[in-house]
Amino acid sequence: MRYVLLVTCFSLLTLSCTQKEKPISQINELTEDAVITAPKLSRQVYYNKVLGMLLGSAIGDAMGNATEGWGRRDIEIQYGFVTGLDSAVRAAGAEGPWKWNLPGGGTTDDTRWKKLFANYAVTENWPTLNAENYAKFIVDEYKKNIETLKSTEGFDPEPYEENLMKMAWLQEWALVADSYQKNQLNEYIEAVNKFYGGEMTCAGMLYSPMVAACVPGDATAAYQAAYNLSIFDIGYAKDITALVAAMTSQAFVEGADKKNIAAVIRTVDPKNYYKSRLVGRIPYNFYSIAVNIAAKTNSLTQADIPANFKIPKELKGIDLLDYYKLSQAYAMLDQHNEDTMFHAGEIYLIAVTAMLCSDYDFEKTLQFVINYGRDNDTVAAVAGAILGAYYGADQLPDKLKKQSLRVNKGMLNIDLEALAESLTNKYLE
Repeated sequence: MRYVLLVTCFSLLTLSCTQKEKPISQINELTEDAVITAPKLSRQVYYNKVLGMLLGSAIGDAMGNATEGWGRRDIEIQYGFVTGLDSAVRAAGAEGPWKWNLPGGGTTDDTRWKKLFANYAVTENWPTLNAENYAKFIVDEYKKNIETLKSTEGFDPEPYEENLMKMAWLQEWALVADSYQKNQLNEYIEAVNKFYGGEMTCAGMLYSPMVAACVPGDATAAYQAAYNLSIFDIGYAKDITALVAAMTSQAFVEGADKKNIAAVIRTVDPKNYYKSRLVGRIPYNFYSIAVNIAAKTNSLTQADIPANFKIPKELKGIDLLDYYKLSQAYAMLDQHNEDTMFHAGEIYLIAVTAMLCSDYDFEKTLQFVINYGRDNDTVAAVAGAILGAYYGADQLPDKLKKQSLRVNKGMLNIDLEALAESLTNKYLE
């Protein structure tokens, strides 16, 4: 089943990304052969990269958990400059953390979706990740949550509240997935165009990095598979979802240069988005904006800092030039903010900008994302997954890694090491 959606909202493209910036030389240096296909990985390397992808995403998710949806100034006042895993003083919620006031390392739905997809992927057989089967898997999970809620007993309201929250997590997704797996075209079109209010959400990006575990080192195959599985996306969000999978798959290539990851955006286009009438390939426009922001901010020197520019008193230990560069990059990103912070285009633009401005450094990229605010846990989860796959678990910061593993396993029933092991057993049989 392959649906061609008549998405009426696509004609309303008033997005800032349509105001193209001319790509600079860094873009033009990327050629077709910059995207490379990896030979089969050893079990050790594969496991290390899969775990790195899972951990990188979970660390990013956890770093943003405490301040998800906040503005920059609020983050500065409450937390200073975020560099690690802070406790999240916030209520439990269907899309957010499932427990109140989680300690540093606690995660949200961004990590739960990685777990759900991993559990699905080990039931599937490559080379075809089946969208109908994936939809059925989601519906079945939703039904299990309904049954758990129905079987809740006792006078204490907390178990009911917890089980209701878990059911609510998948309810929007299940409405789309159910009509898709039943091949009910009209019902599916209606459901997907009302999904979370009909916004171009970052839905597929929550799980598409995981596709790379099924096709490591083959960016085009990862793109195709993720595109087929992007049943919750509309418009160019499908292209973004698929590109995130392709970039993560490219990150699996042993010995690849960091530029190979970004090269995917330019060269992998099996659906011919570059030929889209009037607007071209919008994710590439975002990439061109990101490249220009990175070029402008990374070229700044001490002499460019105005005499009256000061570091806020709440920030400790940050270099003046580094903070000035961040402030300038943030100001340029502000010009491209969408009406809703979980818009696929905005998530993608911030993630790519953060990686380019930070030269793909894992910690600096996540710090850039988290301190910018907006939907920072999701942006950091996307960037963290790509860079986690690139560096592998053994090269991620030890303190962040250990804390993330411990809290996810001990408090949230998400065993990242076990998930990586199950994927390794499945895809390196």
